[in-house]
Parts: sequence; C-alpha cells; structure tokens
Amino acid sequence: MTEFESLGLKSGIWQGTLRRSTPPGRLILVHMGTRVTDARATAQADGSWRIAVAIPTEKLSDGVQTFILLEDNGKDNEPPQVGALRLSSLNIVAGEPLDEDMRAEIDLIRSELDLLKKELRRLAVS
Repeated sequence: MTEFESLGLKSGIWQGTLRRSTPPGRLILVHMGTRVTDARATAQADGSWRIAVAIPTEKLSDGVQTFILLEDNGKDNEPPQVGALRLSSLNIVAGEPLDEDMRAEIDLIRSELDLLKKELRRLAVS
C-alpha cells in the first residue's frame, strides 16, 4: 500500500514522505491536465522516500490552482500515462477577488450562526 504524507509548501518546494518498501516510479507534477515537471525522490534511513518538487511560479495566478502529484512508469518527457497513481494534490489559493468571496462566505456563516443562536435561545425560554 502506498502512503504519501504531505509536509507542506515552503519556499516554493512541495515536500512529502512516501512510505513504502520499493522505490517509486516516475513522479510528475500535473497542473490543468498537463505535465509540468518531475519530482525528486530521495531514500531515507527509515526506508521511506522524501519527495520534493518545485512549484513553477509561472503557473501561479489569481484563484485556486491545483497541482497533482502522480506516479507512473513513463519516460522523461512523455505525458502522464493512463492509470497513473495519484499520490496527492496541492491547492494554492491566491488573489484579491478570492479574498472578497471568502469574506462574503464568512459574513454569511456569521449571520446564519446568529440566527441559530436566537432560535436556540427562543426554544430554551419556552
């Protein structure tokens, strides 16, 4: 069984630990259905593999960008193979328009919570 644990994004490098006894195949980063770059796997003393991949800055823009880490048996510059194993995904959220959407959602949740509190108080009194 493959287990990938994301260690997060720091300085543009997404890292994680892959716990398995066998070395991984080709590890590729995919964005919007297109192969972006290869990830690097380094053997660790405990038998796991440290995975690291740089997130290309040219792929970042306003909105939500999803990067998917896949493993397959393809060659260097080939696109991802059908049936590639999805190890994990990384969502990056950026941009001011998105901030406004999030604020609106938080305001809506607050108002619904206030309504719920009023109803619970009304029910507790009766």
